[in-house]
Amino acid sequence: MTANFLIGLREGLEAALIVVLLLAYVTRTGRTELIPRIWAGVGVAVAVSIGFGALLTFGPRGLTFQAQEAIGGSLSIAAVALVTWMVFWMARTSRSLGSALRGKIDQVADGAVWGLVAVAALAVGREGLETALFIWAAAQSTGQSSSPLLGAVLGLAAAAGLGYLLHRGALRVNLTKFFTWTGAALIVVAGGVLAYGVHDLQEAGLLPGLHSLAFDVSAAVPPSSWYGTLLKGTLNFSPATTWFEAAAWILYVVPVMSLYLRSYRLGLGRAAAVTAAAPGGSASVAA
Repeated sequence: MTANFLIGLREGLEAALIVVLLLAYVTRTGRTELIPRIWAGVGVAVAVSIGFGALLTFGPRGLTFQAQEAIGGSLSIAAVALVTWMVFWMARTSRSLGSALRGKIDQVADGAVWGLVAVAALAVGREGLETALFIWAAAQSTGQSSSPLLGAVLGLAAAAGLGYLLHRGALRVNLTKFFTWTGAALIVVAGGVLAYGVHDLQEAGLLPGLHSLAFDVSAAVPPSSWYGTLLKGTLNFSPATTWFEAAAWILYVVPVMSLYLRSYRLGLGRAAAVTAAAPGGSASVAA
């Protein structure tokens, strides 16, 4: 539940931030008649994301066990690839996101109605599809339960509330730090999803080593215990882990986290250089 709350909160806040930027720009430029188009695009994005989530949930039913595991494992790996791209993309473009969206609005504002609807739908829909896929993969790895869905819904609700407060000007959040640290946490969660995806492929017979365990601490960490459930729900930790699962986790988390933290430090260095180059050397860089 905790991991899915984090996913819903982060991805939902990204989508909410995009909507806030769109609404703020059309309001400040005196084009409030465009607001219904933005909300129409958001509605399309939400509907498509829900439909995609339903397809992921109900589509594989009726297939053989091996086919279900093969599909589940492949989609889990795809979800990890998408969330990894998203984390690095957000770290790289967060400072220029607003100007990019404003440029798109200016291009389509005076055109057909569907132009701005498409901009909002694509901008928010990308986040929605990524969220649906990653939440589905994380829920699959923790077992069939209502807790993952509840955590995701609570995270999305919290993100919507924060987005509303940001839009009203009642809240200021250091978005750079928020996305940086939640991005690091998501890399750890993604490592667990990747390991579970590898396990699915092993159960489907596409990868060997299903019964070759790197470790088995089930006696110390029973899966049914509260702490076993907590570790499974937050980190996707499996007490009985195969060598392929362990290798996948290490080979993903260690290099990706290193690159991510390195890019964060480089970003701080560039921000410091911009501040130093500003008149008087005391200007601050907006987060």
